[in-house]
Amino acid sequence: MQLTRWNPYHELEEMNDRLNRAFGRPVVRAETGKEMLTAPDWTPTVDIIENPEEYILKVEIPEVKKDDVKVSVDNGILRIQGERNQEKEEKGKKFHRVERLYGSFLRTFTMPENVEEGNVRAEFKDGVLNVRLMKSEKAKPKAIEVKVS
Repeated sequence: MQLTRWNPYHELEEMNDRLNRAFGRPVVRAETGKEMLTAPDWTPTVDIIENPEEYILKVEIPEVKKDDVKVSVDNGILRIQGERNQEKEEKGKKFHRVERLYGSFLRTFTMPENVEEGNVRAEFKDGVLNVRLMKSEKAKPKAIEVKVS
């Protein structure tokens, strides 16, 4: 019989891992001798809208520079990542409260099968990143007239 040391936080770690997987966040775990995965510092909110021609993702990323955002597609996965930098305290300027989150972010989405990887467009305006996933022609609904006699 082998004894195993009881870890009172084991169940909490497992629950945290399950929640991270459910929300699409990377699982963070330090392992001896291996580099630890880093979790994003914050997660921007996203609205996903569908119309007959396309899917639109609206990502709220205020005060993020266009050059600090990267949108990529690989093997059916849409990846949006970037960074929002925190203001530095300057002489004569004192922060009394800082509630907004700063640092790196990462959001990944599995693209629908009716979207081609080469048919993705992104535009950044007024702190909102709009990513457009155009549906393929064969996936768009077509009206077919049926004559009833």
